Amino acid sequence: MIYLDNAATTYPKPAQVYRSVQSAMRKFGANPGRSGHKMSIDAAGEIFRCRSALASLVGAPGEECVIFTANCTEASNIVLKGLLKPGDHVVVSCMEHNAVMRPLQVLINKGVTCTQAQVYPGDNDATVNAFRNALNANTRLIVCMHASNVWGVRMPVERIAALGREYGIPMMVDAAQSAGVLPIDLKDSGIDYLTLAGHKSLYGPMGTGALITAKGDGLDTLIEGGTGTNSVSFDQPPSMPDRFESGTPNMPGIAGLRAGIEFVKAKKPEIIFRHESNLILYLYDNLSRINGVKLYMPRPDPRYFAPLLSFNIEGKSSETVGQMLDHNGIAVRSGLHCAPAAHKVCGTLETGAVRVCPSAFTRKEEIDQLIFTIRKIIRK
Repeated sequence: MIYLDNAATTYPKPAQVYRSVQSAMRKFGANPGRSGHKMSIDAAGEIFRCRSALASLVGAPGEECVIFTANCTEASNIVLKGLLKPGDHVVVSCMEHNAVMRPLQVLINKGVTCTQAQVYPGDNDATVNAFRNALNANTRLIVCMHASNVWGVRMPVERIAALGREYGIPMMVDAAQSAGVLPIDLKDSGIDYLTLAGHKSLYGPMGTGALITAKGDGLDTLIEGGTGTNSVSFDQPPSMPDRFESGTPNMPGIAGLRAGIEFVKAKKPEIIFRHESNLILYLYDNLSRINGVKLYMPRPDPRYFAPLLSFNIEGKSSETVGQMLDHNGIAVRSGLHCAPAAHKVCGTLETGAVRVCPSAFTRKEEIDQLIFTIRKIIRK
């Protein structure tokens, strides 16, 4: 199978990820941080090593800023529901994933207001101005994905964060599609809350994610429970990251995530990005010459786009094209990609789109096979 659905989750994972997950099941079988015996202490040490690796990758102020979650969606919920109250206003981009829009809808039903700022692909000045114009006196939070999971558009998050600092408004960035591929440095960017998925471009197992922030004390907790610390008190521990990590952690998943992060660091995110971007540019140039293929974005300049591409074939639904590619041994993602807001922008809310996303392991010959198969589908 040619796997090109890496924006949903990367596959295959690096060999060391598989080994680390299996090793954790055997070597770190005790509950981390809950007991004083050696196996429990060793398990807690493995979790700390992953926390440290992730903090280093994104330039977090310290390991305590890394909160492990089950996924990026949980991390986004912690920020949105932990910060926003009735009467507050939030500004989001017009392309946000349902990981943001659905919890926001719950909050809107309770009295929060929301404005969607228009994104202008390739024109960062216009995008930043749209965010500026969307602010008002009650704006409590700015939310913007780092890169669209549908169209690949890179958002000028550093400039938007600077805008937030100018007005004293914190910013949350959804890096589900970018962590491990695009540069992120919390020390310099001014991003207050970073949410990410461990199983995508960080090459970790599914069921891993993180919220990274130095401002956790300003958020209400989403769940409370056992943390292995200060057990005599019924009050949730105020210290980070315990405040947000109630219950037994995903020890094998976190061990695998550490291995994935180390893989990304060894290969270097900028080299992975260049490899994937070259494949997407090659695909775009070839698809643009095929009659019957509908492309929705300009040629994806890597300065303004993450390495993924969505398209349609005239006269066929995106689901049909996805099924036909699957029958030819090629895995892509069709439909709305859990991001109807992004599809509304390009008029594909009714049709969806076919999304292609390579990984560090994708070869040019696989993209050639995709192009050949698309030509065959159109001829039929």
